[in-house]
Amino acid sequence: MQGTKLRYRLTLASGMVECLCFAGAVFGFASLVFVLKEDGYFSEGCVSVPGTNTTQNSTGIKEPMSPLCHSRTDCSSQDERFSLIYTIAAFLNSVSALFSGYLFDRFGTTVIRLLGISVYTAGTLLVALSTPAVSELIFPAVSCISVGGILLLLSNIQVGNLFAAHRSTIITLYNGAYDSSSALFFIIKILYEHGVSLRSSFIVLSLCSIIHLVRTFLLMPRSRIPYPLPPHYTYGLKCGNANTYNVERFETMRDDELTASQESSGKDTTPPAPEAQTSGEVMSFRSCVLSWFFFCNLLWLSIMELRHHLFIGTLNSMLNRLANNEPNLVSQYTNAFALTQLCGVLCAPWNGLIMDRHKGKPLAPGETQQQADLRSSSLSLFLTSLQCLLFSVCASIPVLPLQYFTFVLQVLNRSFLYGGNAAFISIAFPARHFGKLYGLVIFMAAAFSVLQYPCFALVKGPLGGDPFFVDIALILLNLLVFIHPVYVFIHCRKFSCNRRKTLSVVPLVAPYWL
Repeated sequence: MQGTKLRYRLTLASGMVECLCFAGAVFGFASLVFVLKEDGYFSEGCVSVPGTNTTQNSTGIKEPMSPLCHSRTDCSSQDERFSLIYTIAAFLNSVSALFSGYLFDRFGTTVIRLLGISVYTAGTLLVALSTPAVSELIFPAVSCISVGGILLLLSNIQVGNLFAAHRSTIITLYNGAYDSSSALFFIIKILYEHGVSLRSSFIVLSLCSIIHLVRTFLLMPRSRIPYPLPPHYTYGLKCGNANTYNVERFETMRDDELTASQESSGKDTTPPAPEAQTSGEVMSFRSCVLSWFFFCNLLWLSIMELRHHLFIGTLNSMLNRLANNEPNLVSQYTNAFALTQLCGVLCAPWNGLIMDRHKGKPLAPGETQQQADLRSSSLSLFLTSLQCLLFSVCASIPVLPLQYFTFVLQVLNRSFLYGGNAAFISIAFPARHFGKLYGLVIFMAAAFSVLQYPCFALVKGPLGGDPFFVDIALILLNLLVFIHPVYVFIHCRKFSCNRRKTLSVVPLVAPYWL
């Protein structure tokens, strides 16, 4: 038993390192761009423009030229190539979440991790092998790092199932670590400035894949980690008399027992659980997607993700406008924003603690653990919605010092948002559909975020660079996200009332559903 607990803790710790140091590296692409520019990647995109008396340095800040000079270097084409690289990688990150979720549910942990490690390693090797002469290798390289990273995250989210009392806390912690792993490319930039070449850094990253492989076979299950855990559950390297389980068989047996209990109660009028219907059939993926829970969660995630993407996309222009184009001041606030993004791993567990606050307390008569988890999640959903509303309001106020507070709200809300999304899906829907539902909601939210481009065009065009009216529209749109926590709260209250009525007639066995 002690060996099993030790294995659980090693899985938790190593998964944390994997998410924090590798999985979300693509989000630090801006730091990698600095190094690539210094090495001359896509330098053919820089052209000399005659007839000007200013030049542009590598950070994009215009500087006066010598009176003897009559031209400057225009690197806008080079910047467009780097922007296109990140756009493609970010899009593939969301698209791959959809397909990787299906692969995870269908084939299990080992297959999805081996695929993720292979793709991630291919990306790091492509960067290591690239040169300014073959700059195009950066396109597939960054995309592979992005796709491989989301596969690693998806395989680690289930680790929360090993610690029932802290399940949501661990899920949110891993999502926060995924966001904070943008520091990897920042560290590579620092090493580059101290004489370590780009190739050397990425060769080391490629060799780290050996660690990922060892963890896959020793500290991760072959299939999925069930929830709740069966007695004496273990995985990885088998020792002694450890018990192993066929997850699909275990979940089927649990569903059959739950269905039999429902049918034996006779008079139970509660809607069917996500794990079983009264007919004895497992709840289908289609039924989950068509449920109000899924729709409300999708609306909740999509609107807030759009707000965050639009804020990041217009940050530089907003800072320039509020700082009256003072380069040093803009640089100061930009650095402050970058540093706050690294704090996601510190903020995310707070949300998990909120969702797990009821663990260890006795359940109400007739209440299931799943229903208690759902009831506890309503506060988390409300606080996340409120954070985004405050963040949107602060971002729309044209006061430069206030933006420090906006940065704090932004990273806090982002940490709550993505970790809370994963935790809610794991609570509200069957475990066997988690990967598909998680991938689908991430993909659909990313598709909704395409609306940021019309917003950009509106600000730059008819609004003359002033995003005030767009900000007001987003604040009003943000009010819709409160539908999700209100719906969950009303559902839990209705279930509680039905439970009290039913207990006076027959014991309530069936858990919640819509």
